[in-house]
Amino acid sequence: MTPHLFIEPGFSIEHRIVAGREFARSEFELAPVPDFLVLHFLKSQNPDYITGTSLFINPNQTARLSLNQKQNEFLLVRIAPALLIETATRLRLNRRGANLLFRLPLTSVSGDRKLRGVLEAIAGEMESSAAGWREVIRSHINQLSVYLLRAHINVQPSDEIELSRVGVVDRRLRRAIEFMHDNCGRELSLSEIAAAAYLSEFHFARLFKKITGSTPHGFLAGLRIERARRLLAESDLPITEVGAQVGYGSQSHFTKIFREATGMTPNAFRHAARSTGSAE
Repeated sequence: MTPHLFIEPGFSIEHRIVAGREFARSEFELAPVPDFLVLHFLKSQNPDYITGTSLFINPNQTARLSLNQKQNEFLLVRIAPALLIETATRLRLNRRGANLLFRLPLTSVSGDRKLRGVLEAIAGEMESSAAGWREVIRSHINQLSVYLLRAHINVQPSDEIELSRVGVVDRRLRRAIEFMHDNCGRELSLSEIAAAAYLSEFHFARLFKKITGSTPHGFLAGLRIERARRLLAESDLPITEVGAQVGYGSQSHFTKIFREATGMTPNAFRHAARSTGSAE
């Protein structure tokens, strides 16, 4: 099934039905992105992720899910840190603005009826596309943001993390992460990335892996896929040009990498994003 996609500046939503056999590997990997991710299983025949289970993924964190060969339906909600920080500030929950993290990242959460209710309401609006569905979803995202801040996100001060234009990051890695964001359209060596953080290659690679759970080049690949998603959904650039802008000179290589990361070809992703965007 082609997924339903809804992409806006502060958040995006994917409603997907997949099976493990649809991926090149039995593991479905969510590459690190600057956003907070909530993955909710609407229907699942997988014993590890029962129906109604949610997973929380912090910014710049890798998640790997083992999917069996049976069908799994899930909702993937991406919320930009700026949106959560704005909400926290409005609610007077956050005084420093740069210390938001999920309390239980990568842990299966079930039994939260409020969380399940709002996520399934979003899925219902995506499916029905009834009049005014976009406005209803925006309202649900605001409700979701408030509830996450109340129940599932820590807002305590931290000396190690801060908000940057690329999301919530560890201060020791901020320069390198921003450097990768700015230069993800070209080849980058480990030494060049490490130099941006004023660290040796060895110490940088070890610290990066420890904090993000990803290698620097694995993280860079995730940035490229995330930028490609936006370009495919929001621009009319040819697929070859999208691939070139995110560092892939070969369209076939870009298509292979994109499909491994998302389960879709770039063309199928663009079609799904435009089909949802044009629905009334």
